[in-house]
Amino acid sequence: MPKKSKAKKPDEKVKKPKKLSQTEFEKKVTELSGKGLTSEKIGEELRQQGIHPKEYDKKISKILKDKYINPDLKNVEEKLERIKKHYGKNKQDKRAMREKDRIFAQLRKLKKYFNKL
Repeated sequence: MPKKSKAKKPDEKVKKPKKLSQTEFEKKVTELSGKGLTSEKIGEELRQQGIHPKEYDKKISKILKDKYINPDLKNVEEKLERIKKHYGKNKQDKRAMREKDRIFAQLRKLKKYFNKL
């Protein structure tokens, strides 16, 4: 018994998403950032919709400018807050005190680095 091929029929058309203009792309990015998505998540969401950010002039982080927070910086800030909270409750924890100082220094270095860019 011969196998049936799964070739597409000539009358079936594959839907390709139309290419957005630069302004429409920027509107879409700001709309997704309004939902609270990071620039990385916005990129993923756009790719799922068939829109590839590489095809456009501006990067997502450049479109968001003042709203954009580097994820590395954000994660280190959150870590510092957690350690401060822990150290506030546990003053006897010398390791936490040392870790708080270390993470603070790391945060300061990252801020200095990203301000240079």
